[in-house]
Amino acid sequence: MPDPNGFLRHQRKLPARRPVPVRIMDWREVYPSASDELIRSQATRCMDCGIPFCHEGCPLGNRIPDWNDLVRTDSWQFASEALHATNNFPEFTGRLCPAPCEAACVLGIADDPVTIKQVEVEIANRAFDRGYVTPQSAPEPTGRSVAVVGSGPAGLAAAQQLARAGHAVTVYERDDRIGGLLRYGIPDFKLEKEHIDRRLEQLSAEGVQFVTGVNVGVDLTVAELRERHDAVLLACGALQGRDTPETPGRALPGVHLAMEHLVESNRHVAGLTDEPAINAAGKHVIIIGGGDTAADCLGVAHRQGAASVTQLDIYPEPPGSRDPERDPWPTWPWVLRNYPAHEEGGDRLFAVAVHEFVGTDRLEAIRISEVTVTKVDGRRIVTPVPGTERNLPADLVLLAIGFQGTEEGPLLEQAGLTRNTRGAIDSGPDWQTSTPGVFVAGDMHKGASLIVWAIAEGRSAAASIHAYLGGDGQLPAPVVPMSAPIGVR
Repeated sequence: MPDPNGFLRHQRKLPARRPVPVRIMDWREVYPSASDELIRSQATRCMDCGIPFCHEGCPLGNRIPDWNDLVRTDSWQFASEALHATNNFPEFTGRLCPAPCEAACVLGIADDPVTIKQVEVEIANRAFDRGYVTPQSAPEPTGRSVAVVGSGPAGLAAAQQLARAGHAVTVYERDDRIGGLLRYGIPDFKLEKEHIDRRLEQLSAEGVQFVTGVNVGVDLTVAELRERHDAVLLACGALQGRDTPETPGRALPGVHLAMEHLVESNRHVAGLTDEPAINAAGKHVIIIGGGDTAADCLGVAHRQGAASVTQLDIYPEPPGSRDPERDPWPTWPWVLRNYPAHEEGGDRLFAVAVHEFVGTDRLEAIRISEVTVTKVDGRRIVTPVPGTERNLPADLVLLAIGFQGTEEGPLLEQAGLTRNTRGAIDSGPDWQTSTPGVFVAGDMHKGASLIVWAIAEGRSAAASIHAYLGGDGQLPAPVVPMSAPIGVR
């Protein structure tokens, strides 16, 4: 049983981040690995509640109290087994997930929640370091084959589940390397790419085949794909960035979508280019947006040597702690989220909007004003505050204002699929689209969301494909929470 006094004896504590002057000089991860002693003390704070609401907060249904108590008793290998039972890639979620489980932690009602995310990543670290992660090959092949289009977390999770069931799985990726946004969208200071590579070694050993540099619908038709395979899973993400084409000056050189900047930076860090095509070095950088992608751009701009960085958010500054009237526990709270990149410098302006990108031959400044934001019948109404207009110098603007769904293209046309009003692809309860034998999962189905949702959807789609192919038994799939925390579903 858990330590009934653990949360009384230990306060919430995270490992110290690498010093700012040191870490902005390289691209290594911000957090060093924590000691066994620290992680055991933090796991000891878990109360193993009668009703563990952290399960409700986690789309994967992770057995959080189980592996917390195993860590407390120094049973790291069993903790790894409990963690991997519901999550194919805890080394990814432990680094990248915003941890809705912590927002739903019962201890968080009157105290600081358990550091669930940190315990998770440390279990994953030790699982690799101590050799607990090994290939789990199927005892015998089924003779059926599946194509997975897209190699992000949804596609990789589905591929691993299906390969372990004995199906021949081929993952098709249009980029030159496997990983999707994990590879080229997430900066190394959040996820060093060795974590992807060593997991891919496991998948390869389990029989998953990877084909890179193939754009399905262009280099390989959907008809050809379906001839080769008994089922197809589309897991292409939601990569169409939201833009502001109506804003005057949008076409000026120097205004870019955020992902253009992040992909170029990641390719440079990987040694694939001599210099990033979009470089913040010596420039006054404006980042429009207040979420994860904006924070990623902020950290990249610091490391590239920007002269200044200013982040703009159209909404007012959130409170520093949960408002129980607005966001009662265990819902996802609207609070000010400070990322490690914010420690590294730059300014943040709230309740402002851009009215014009200013310049002649190229970008020179942006014109902004303070605004108020209200909602009428679900529609956002942005009202400028008179007399607050001003210019900010700008050499580079990065638009990090979200995504509009999966990209249009020949893949969807050839598959006979159309996007819904959210820019996503609909499916039935079995994850099958309107085209028989073609399934969909991840952001392509849900819209841009969390990595933990992508893995959950990939696992669920794999279970349905296994049943569709007449596979024996059932593949484990997450039990999707009936009501995920507000704001993260």
